[in-house]
Amino acid sequence: MDYLNTLLFGIYPFIALTVFVVGSLIRYDRDQYTWRTGSSQLLEKKQLRVGSYLFHIGVIAILTGHFVGLLTPKWVWHAVGVSAATKQLMAMSIGGLFGIICFIGLTILVKRRLTNPRIRATTSRMDLTILLMLYAQLILGLISIVVSTGHLDGAEMLKLMTWAQSIVTLDGTTAAAAIANVHIIFKLHIFLGMTLFLLFPFSRLVHVWSVPVQYFRRNYQVVRARPTREV
Repeated sequence: MDYLNTLLFGIYPFIALTVFVVGSLIRYDRDQYTWRTGSSQLLEKKQLRVGSYLFHIGVIAILTGHFVGLLTPKWVWHAVGVSAATKQLMAMSIGGLFGIICFIGLTILVKRRLTNPRIRATTSRMDLTILLMLYAQLILGLISIVVSTGHLDGAEMLKLMTWAQSIVTLDGTTAAAAIANVHIIFKLHIFLGMTLFLLFPFSRLVHVWSVPVQYFRRNYQVVRARPTREV
């Protein structure tokens, strides 16, 4: 079991993240035409608009919370007066709120993708696999909030923080040891998350890299009416 734990949480994350970065670069270099979302908006708009809006609000907040919560050293939290227990409650409440928002949006998108014959016909196996994996990952995340009610002292949170920060510092041994005794739900959540990183370059998720940031900095476009000719 120690070997399996080291493989899954001390080695596999590095494999997944390496494929995530290198695979994205190779796909952008060799296959830019597929660097898109493959939107099905022309086939159906109403459900897509509502579902996509809720999903993106939720997932952006969740990812931001994971990034800040797991990668910020604990001494920083202590310096600003936030204890491990308080941080645990913050993660549960804020994560729960945006998790529910994301769940509603993703449920709409999954239902739309599976029940609309025209959209289902244009859905690839990878599209469906990623969508269902995201759904499972979100459900695991919501279940982990329930599990966290039994660890309100923040002890499990500190273990997860140690794992994430050890991965960033390329210390797989410490990462695997830190997560060895956490609840199975957290382990499944992490493993599935790493698998999503692994599959990222081979799916339409690559469009995340193409967020139109430059749009907010571009110059205003001046549009003038074409002058009419007098007859």
